[in-house]
Amino acid sequence: MLRLDDLQVFVCTADRGSLSAAAREVGISPALASAAVKRLEGELGLRLLARTTRSLSLTPEGTQYIEHAREALRVLRAGRDALLADKDSFGGTLKIAMPSDLGRNTMLGWLDAFQLRHPKLHYQLSVSDRVADMVRQQVDIALRYGQQDDSTMIAMPIAPANDRVLVASPAYVREHGPLLSVEDLQYHNCLCFALEDGLHDRWTFYRLPQREQVTVQVRGNRSADDADLVRRWAVAGLGIAYKSRLDLSADLAAGRLQVLLPEVAGEPTPLHLVCTHRAQVTPLVLQLRDFLREQCAAVATNLL
Repeated sequence: MLRLDDLQVFVCTADRGSLSAAAREVGISPALASAAVKRLEGELGLRLLARTTRSLSLTPEGTQYIEHAREALRVLRAGRDALLADKDSFGGTLKIAMPSDLGRNTMLGWLDAFQLRHPKLHYQLSVSDRVADMVRQQVDIALRYGQQDDSTMIAMPIAPANDRVLVASPAYVREHGPLLSVEDLQYHNCLCFALEDGLHDRWTFYRLPQREQVTVQVRGNRSADDADLVRRWAVAGLGIAYKSRLDLSADLAAGRLQVLLPEVAGEPTPLHLVCTHRAQVTPLVLQLRDFLREQCAAVATNLL
């Protein structure tokens, strides 16, 4: 029997040209993505993807089949949306944990907009840069940055292409001059984030096009265990910060901060919506996931 998630992995793989990229998008491991495609090929008795050590492409059969797969997914999603639209409104309480800067400056407005669609919905928000113990704190869902390698969790990508960027205020750049290379960070005041695991004062970058990795030891006169404070210091012109692009979206759009060395790639910082088990992936959570994906995609488009 054909499985919906196998169809989704197949379509994502064809769109991204990579099993690993498709796996990141749907929130599973590359091994599970490969197994999904093989299972679909076995059900159909056809080879859908041609794989080599360097490339992946659709076979003639795959090219013919993919439009049917897309249409099947479209029809099923339309049916789900129609069922959800028939409900008066989702109700109950949703307990959500999220990082401080993301929560205060980005998610809060988005969650307000989502609640307008579902006025019977109540939130309990936990805003902290310390990773929540979702079981002990009885958290329904969490928004988390980075690769989610815990196989006991359900991780749904929200902003898979998000990364870190170097930023400073226009006033700081005018006073201290432009940053010419990542190595020049040693001559600037760098605003660092700190938690129990120590001070995050080793910043990693990737020089394009070869993605040569460069790690720089930085220093500065301020650090905080609250990422929002680091952002505020940067806006105030007190130094250079290295933070998630999504956290900084409003400041970048308003010109309060500017990206330094845009030709240098920062560390990947994908954003996921995380649940502890499948039972928590309710229709409400799926609607919230899709809504947040739309908001993140719009932000990325506006910052281009």
